[in-house]
Amino acid sequence: MAPLHLFIVNKSGGLIHHRSLGPKAPKIGTNDWLRIGSTFHSLHAIAAEAGPVRLPGNKNPYGADDGIEFIEAGGIVLSCLQTRTGVKFVITADVDTPDLDPLLREIYVLYSDCALKDPFYELEMPIRTDLFTSAVDALLERFESRSTKSSADRPIVRF
Repeated sequence: MAPLHLFIVNKSGGLIHHRSLGPKAPKIGTNDWLRIGSTFHSLHAIAAEAGPVRLPGNKNPYGADDGIEFIEAGGIVLSCLQTRTGVKFVITADVDTPDLDPLLREIYVLYSDCALKDPFYELEMPIRTDLFTSAVDALLERFESRSTKSSADRPIVRF
């Protein structure tokens, strides 16, 4: 019941940040991460164009702001937050992990505060800021402590 991977893809489909978030996360090489980032960007764009229905709140009449937001398959979930600038924040987690949207939004705030306000960071380039990494670590600790408290309150149901 924990997040497994975080990756951030820029508006051009380039991977600007990736990392494993826990010991259960499968080990993935750097080249595979680059492939995953660009493939996800392409699938997100195809889903946005192929979707027959515009999502509420989409300001683009052609649906280009839509796309993949959530996938659940094979014991894993993938959740994506696309910003207005086209940057995609993607997190994978176990199926029983609680709602990931607030976590993605908080990671976006950390990106804005730690990376974008860094005078040495260039847009569209990989994020190599220790401040961002440590802030994400602290956020994940808070998220995991909240989720373990809330899961202890839930009854166990077996079929």
